Amino acid sequence: MQYTKLGRTGLKVSRLCLGTMNFGPETTESDSDLIMDQALELGINFFDTANVYGWKRGEGITEQIIGRWFAQGGGRREKTVLATKVYGIMGDWPNESRLSALHIKRACEDSLKRLQTDYIDLYQMHHVDRDTPWEEIWQAMEQLVREGKVLYVGSSNFAGWHIVQANEIAKQRHFMGLVSEQSLYNLKDRMIELEVIPACKAYGLGVIPWSPLGGGLLGGALKKAQEGRRASERQQSMIEKHRPQLEQYEAFCAEIGEAPADVALAWMLVNPVITAPIIGPRTMDQLKGSLRALEISLNEEQMKRLDTIFPGPGGAAPEAYAW
Repeated sequence: MQYTKLGRTGLKVSRLCLGTMNFGPETTESDSDLIMDQALELGINFFDTANVYGWKRGEGITEQIIGRWFAQGGGRREKTVLATKVYGIMGDWPNESRLSALHIKRACEDSLKRLQTDYIDLYQMHHVDRDTPWEEIWQAMEQLVREGKVLYVGSSNFAGWHIVQANEIAKQRHFMGLVSEQSLYNLKDRMIELEVIPACKAYGLGVIPWSPLGGGLLGGALKKAQEGRRASERQQSMIEKHRPQLEQYEAFCAEIGEAPADVALAWMLVNPVITAPIIGPRTMDQLKGSLRALEISLNEEQMKRLDTIFPGPGGAAPEAYAW
């Protein structure tokens, strides 16, 4: 396994992050336990979850699964860099969502109970809250850090200017501020190259991409369809929408002798701002297969080929759209 520092911190995390969103709804608890055990054996020490995962309001099912896994001992918690999130709706009352100081405090304490741990390594805001002032948000986060309940704070789904605004106000308060941003990013969805990635680079945030395979489109969707594997109606619609690109992409992957999913991850890891793409395996085979991406080295010509197939926005703003 390869490791890198999370943004400008001294914290070392694996170059692949284990996403747990499928634990509970798609993957049984026993299989989830096996996947987490195997991840540690493979050297993956970075696990990502959220209080809303499990998709039953207020229950935090996925966090509970991870908590029971930690409770088995054997150094599981000590070996894991644990990331979870706050923002989503956790109840029917007015203050059971978003980023008020009250909800941040209660949500953190609830996550700690479900996860059966006394601290969260990376506490991420799942979305920006435009209705809560940063002074209030940072005061709440600072208190959690002082109490030892949170070590680092990250964001998710922020715009570039949100990152700047948040960290400038944190700087005024002599607080470390955001150290990571979790964004939608893959070969097909490259909009964050305009402003989010430049902002992260400037402020020393590590980027943790979610959906690195574009919802499965970059994982060999055409080949799987030809082999008779069933896809949802939405997935079939997306395949048809992007068929010309996918045909070129899968042909390119066959040409270099690598699986499409592995190439998609390897392309992302070339960028030094990227800390670790989130892989969300439903099975053990999917977990083990992801490791191949760490061994693929794409040369300059191959990177240009991929840019031709999936052009992206043209680089960073404003050069991407102005002189």
